[in-house]
Amino acid sequence: MTLKPITPKSRVRVRRLAKRAVYDEEAILAILDEALICHVGFVDDEQPYVIPIIHGRIGTTLYFHGSQSNRMLGALSDGIEMCATATIIDGLVLARSAFHHSMNYRSVVILGRATAVLDPDEKTRALEATMERLKPGRWADARPPTDKELEQTLMVSLPIEEASAKVRSGPPADDEEDYDLPIWAGELPLSLTPSNGLVPDPRLIAGVDVPGYLQ
Repeated sequence: MTLKPITPKSRVRVRRLAKRAVYDEEAILAILDEALICHVGFVDDEQPYVIPIIHGRIGTTLYFHGSQSNRMLGALSDGIEMCATATIIDGLVLARSAFHHSMNYRSVVILGRATAVLDPDEKTRALEATMERLKPGRWADARPPTDKELEQTLMVSLPIEEASAKVRSGPPADDEEDYDLPIWAGELPLSLTPSNGLVPDPRLIAGVDVPGYLQ
């Protein structure tokens, strides 16, 4: 597959350890799809905020949603500058020296301006994309949103245009003179996995089987 590179503007170009930078679209979208949440940074009334939020994606557009009273989404819908980040931690990197300890990770930074989503059909598609990204198969199983619920939902869209990714993988990078030290060094892989067993809602009615996509 031919990768479509994203030409990074200067403010998202990776400068520190630039060899870890990734600019192709496929890699950036894959990180966004795997990460469970984004963190959104913005300034409102001269006060900076960074807020975690669930995201959805359709093509090269990110969607964020919440209630109509959501302060962050209200500010973003005015078209202010914003930053969205997503990070996946793949492991701890244990070096021989304290200085060179690190993490293996995949991260994305997106800068831009969001736009309020007013069309009910686009809202519905974005909500479906959000739910299906978290657990494929769930949208068809759940009750769809009503017109009233859509009216109560504030949603913004952010184009994935000004973006870059940064990735670290592999063993520690110790100073050459430290490699002979009798200290264990290497990687402790980490991953987010489901715990054993589902916990049913106490008010689940009798006779409802666990759907196949949750087994």
